[in-house]
Amino acid sequence: MFETVEMHTGGEPVRIIVGGYPELTAPTLLGKRREALEHHDHIRRLLMLEPRGHAAMYGAIPVIADNPEADFAVLFIHGEGYSTMCGHAVIALGRWAVDSGLVAAVEPETVLKIQVPCGLVEAKVEVSDGVSGAVSFVSVDAFAHGDGHQVDVPGLGTISVDIGYGGAFYAIVDDRQLGLTVGGSPIDDLVQMATRVTAAASASVGLRHPTEPDLEFLYGTIVTDGRDGSAEPSQNVCVFADRQVDRSPTGSGVTARMAVQHARGELDRGDARRFSSLTDAVFGATVVSASSRDGLDSVRVQVSGEAFYTGRATFHKEDADPVEGFLLD
Repeated sequence: MFETVEMHTGGEPVRIIVGGYPELTAPTLLGKRREALEHHDHIRRLLMLEPRGHAAMYGAIPVIADNPEADFAVLFIHGEGYSTMCGHAVIALGRWAVDSGLVAAVEPETVLKIQVPCGLVEAKVEVSDGVSGAVSFVSVDAFAHGDGHQVDVPGLGTISVDIGYGGAFYAIVDDRQLGLTVGGSPIDDLVQMATRVTAAASASVGLRHPTEPDLEFLYGTIVTDGRDGSAEPSQNVCVFADRQVDRSPTGSGVTARMAVQHARGELDRGDARRFSSLTDAVFGATVVSASSRDGLDSVRVQVSGEAFYTGRATFHKEDADPVEGFLLD
């Protein structure tokens, strides 16, 4: 029996598992992530896939933090596996933590710290007359991975791809290079092409994270409209994991885009941008700090957005039920 709180951020679902998930005993959060994969992955499939979930379902599992600064920790799950960072879920979790009493509400702003698999993020939740509202969070150190990469994409040819890290690695590409238009081309075409880019970039670009080998993988591709988000929101589509499409602007993806722009000298500390998704949801983003350590230039980005409740649920599986979880392609 599993109890969940259902939310969405910009149309992207967040299924928070608040009851029934077994206690994870690994001493570190990345260890808990491996433990969940090796011993409890049937629960992910049960709650993310059909018939209880769907191809775009996304979830969060609050767990005990090993970082003493954190109020709590969280594992992120989806149809394919386990994310290392998820901004849209952090925005939802901020409201949930305040409203559930996990952290004490403070007006006009409640500050809390959440340990995620890629590090520690600080979230701020607006609270007025006891009601929670918009949420912002400050990212982990984000950076550009090199200065553009030439990638040979089957059926398309060689294109220029930026790779940014915002808690996960993303390939970032202008829609014009793909012969498509964000917001205009069929979503199936965007998904197919972004998936090709992810596969090609994964095969040709060796990723390096400064501290955690577990984070050295390309999570997905962000197709942008080519704008920088300064004059008006820049629309993008993030295709991650197994062809999942983020309905929100993607918090970690927005962070990666800001890191790439900073590396190019296109913005500095205090500069703000706005990014939108196909649902017209908007995330604001501001560079709050920049640093250089061990030859790596990085930034921290504050990302802001809104999450809303959609319900509560109780899920279970009868012993005689042979269906654990599936997706129809």
